[in-house]
Amino acid sequence: QVQLVESGGGLVQPGGSLRLSCAVSGFTLEYYAIGWFRQAPGKGREGVSFISSADGSTQYADSVKGRFTISRDNAKNAVYLQMNSLQPGDTAVYYCAARRLIASLRESAYDYWGQGTQVTVSS
Repeated sequence: QVQLVESGGGLVQPGGSLRLSCAVSGFTLEYYAIGWFRQAPGKGREGVSFISSADGSTQYADSVKGRFTISRDNAKNAVYLQMNSLQPGDTAVYYCAARRLIASLRESAYDYWGQGTQVTVSS
């Protein structure tokens, strides 16, 4: 059974940091690309960061470039999103999603999704 489980969310002050984790099971992470998406209240889901499988190439939304870093540890079946310099505009539910091999910015391209973890940036 395929599962993706996000963790690491919480309440943080502006300028603070959080590290999200996406633990996967039921498939071999080595052959899958992972995307992080987020959905703010009243808004649609948007792509944040992506990492492909074979070469580990990464992509970022313009809004998070230079602040967020995606990484993967295939041996631990986990993908991480290090978020620094967090801003109130980063407040959202964060989801990880998986698809075969190559990352895509399109939400519809992903086959498996986690349940999400809440990130709230507020003073």
